[in-house]
Amino acid sequence: MLRLTDRGTAHTCDGVTRRDFLQVGALGAIGLGLPQMVAAREAGAVSKEHDDRSVIMIFNLGAPSQMDTFDPKPDAAAEIRGPFKPISTKGGFQLTEILPRHAAVADKFSVVRSCYHTAAAVHDTGHQMLQTGRLFTGGLNTPHVGCALAYLRGRKSDLPPFVILPEPMGPTGGNLPHGQDAGFLGKAYDPFALMSDPSQPNFKVPDLLPPQDLGQARLDRRRRLRQIVEQHVAEFEASPSAKLMDANFEAAWRMMTSPQARAAFDLSQEPKEVREKYGLNRFGQCCLLSRRLIEAGVRFVTVNTFLTVFNEITWDIHGSKPFTSIEGMKDIVAPMYDQAYGALIEDLADRGLLEKTLVCNLAEFGRTPRINPAGGRDHWPQCFCAYFAGGGIQGGRAIGKSDAQGAYPAERAVEPAEVVATIYRSLGFDLDTTLPGPNGRPFPLVDFGKHEIKELFA
Repeated sequence: MLRLTDRGTAHTCDGVTRRDFLQVGALGAIGLGLPQMVAAREAGAVSKEHDDRSVIMIFNLGAPSQMDTFDPKPDAAAEIRGPFKPISTKGGFQLTEILPRHAAVADKFSVVRSCYHTAAAVHDTGHQMLQTGRLFTGGLNTPHVGCALAYLRGRKSDLPPFVILPEPMGPTGGNLPHGQDAGFLGKAYDPFALMSDPSQPNFKVPDLLPPQDLGQARLDRRRRLRQIVEQHVAEFEASPSAKLMDANFEAAWRMMTSPQARAAFDLSQEPKEVREKYGLNRFGQCCLLSRRLIEAGVRFVTVNTFLTVFNEITWDIHGSKPFTSIEGMKDIVAPMYDQAYGALIEDLADRGLLEKTLVCNLAEFGRTPRINPAGGRDHWPQCFCAYFAGGGIQGGRAIGKSDAQGAYPAERAVEPAEVVATIYRSLGFDLDTTLPGPNGRPFPLVDFGKHEIKELFA
């Protein structure tokens, strides 16, 4: 995270000591990318009419059961179809009864029921593939699509181009990267992580906005102090790392002192009834904050529905403790999730933001077709759902089809790379666009031959 107010000392790798009134730990709070954006436009890689497009990615850590949510199987045996009844929607498909708010806005989103991947059935691999389009192999970490966007287009306001709410994913059992950083692009393009719960009464943005008791005069003195110290560390300042830090310091200063940034993160500006409509819980308030950030110029927001599969009830419904059952999902997880999503889609539509804001709801895999003896379902990457609204997507339809048990794709199988390509397509990118990969070699946004889910746009 970014700190401009601490005391102490910091040591560089070449032995220079300096006051750490400035500490820069997550340079991605800044997202410098103007030269890349200009170059991309000139090369025709960015569609000009799509330059104002944004993305809200809701990542359903833990993975919902497809049969119990977006792909009901009412004619299957009880141990497969589960306890929930299908309901009609405003779209051309059915959902289960635990998602009534989704049903009310189903004309605005489309669901893909035939996603799959062939990697190990652990959370981390799915996190990587659904957020970057690739499985991390050979020590190569591919950047999150939001980080690639930050590199190619930069930011369009005082706010960072890519924000994660409420914080990056924590442990999920695999001890592997989750794909929520810039990977080989470097930390300068990492996302800004909120690291706070916006549903709390004393909600503040740590490490971004200065404390109220630290006045502008004191901040200005610290800035001048930095300039004085730098005169005595010329050797260090000549290094590439220091030059990067200087550039990021100026951008961080601009963001930290920006009234626009303060206002965007200030949920107290929202009427009480609006906050209640989203739900007075962490996920609901993160969804509301994502809308405020998009309005203020943030290009990409990822909302992690949960932070870990441990120590909290999530979509990871194995049935036995410490996990929950299918019924527990109905009582605890689904109401919170359903309320916030319905409010977000209605809010974006009412404000005229939905057409230029892609809202994509993803998960790392699905759940086993057959209910286990504990009353839950286990990991199942062979078939799962994703769904999309706004950003040029045509709503009210179901794309692809799973078999009678929801176990495997039966029509229009969709790989993670196609999901990620769909996000890039909504943002207006030519999928042949390249990033500067390891050793300076061009690295394509998606692997050769992978395309967007074209049916979503038709």
